[in-house]
Amino acid sequence: MGVEGKDRAKVLEAGAAALSSQLGLAVLRLRKSYGLSLADLSTQSGVAKSIISQIERNETNPTLTTIWRLARALDVTIQSMLTGGDDGPFIEHLSRGATPIFVSDDGLCRLAVTGWLKTVDWLQWYDFQADPGGVLESAAHARGSVECLSVMEGELEVDVGGTVDQVRAGETLRYRCDRPHLIRNTSDKPAHATMVNILKAAMID
Repeated sequence: MGVEGKDRAKVLEAGAAALSSQLGLAVLRLRKSYGLSLADLSTQSGVAKSIISQIERNETNPTLTTIWRLARALDVTIQSMLTGGDDGPFIEHLSRGATPIFVSDDGLCRLAVTGWLKTVDWLQWYDFQADPGGVLESAAHARGSVECLSVMEGELEVDVGGTVDQVRAGETLRYRCDRPHLIRNTSDKPAHATMVNILKAAMID
């Protein structure tokens, strides 16, 4: 038996209210689980902080665009957001052949992209190897960017704007990478390191 007229409208209204409530609870739960403030989620999603707060309190019916932005920022599907369900465990397995590798101009340094390509605009993670004499030159990144170089084997030299420092196995060097910089292996042994670039990390005066 179908539902018509005013009764149908009431059913649809109740369904919309339930869906909105589930969405608000999902946004609140996910935001808390990631340790994000309203301001943090607003920055990451482009949705006003006041709107997010209203969604969490079930005081507004957001547009599809707003839901999409929040789902993207919280790294879940829209379906999961609307149903209030949890996404399953995330596991992404890349074979050696599927891992992108960049080679320096001199052919002596190799950067394997071990980080997630979805974060490349703000976080980059590499496995770095340099043969003796190898030099990796890099252009300046966005202002405030920081590079972290942790050496596992060998020894490397980092030159940032003419300031030079050495980093050995077991040590980590952090430096501004918002200006031209280079990494060189001045030793007679191969070097192996992990490199993490945090782009737009902070405004450094």
